[in-house]
Amino acid sequence: MPEDMLAHNAKLIEEFRADGGRSMGDRPLLLLTTVGRRTGERRTSPMMYVAEPGRYLVIASNAGARTDPLWYRNLLADPHVTVEIPEQEFRARATPLEGDDYDRTWAGIKAEFPFFAEHQEKAGDRHIPVVALTKAD
Repeated sequence: MPEDMLAHNAKLIEEFRADGGRSMGDRPLLLLTTVGRRTGERRTSPMMYVAEPGRYLVIASNAGARTDPLWYRNLLADPHVTVEIPEQEFRARATPLEGDDYDRTWAGIKAEFPFFAEHQEKAGDRHIPVVALTKAD
């Protein structure tokens, strides 16, 4: 993991916007913009996503840290977000998955992307949220 995550993320965001996400490698990447719960400022975070019919899923694993990522805390305070995927930007509503939907989806994500199972192990008792991003009307 890079030492200066803010600088690393700023570079990813710049590259994504410069080439429409084509240089992001084999993992699909989106940019999620939330509103800071304390500052009210827009905050953009690059992250991997899983596309499903009608929604995009993002995982608040925070690379296995024992705390939730700040972007997740921000969207809990205000679920109205902006999503950028290659060649498209849209307003969306962020909804953490719960119950059977969470269990089934999280198991599938960990099976497809085993590094998320490693993140879960590192996170200990922390529940790793999976968030559905659905286009706002």
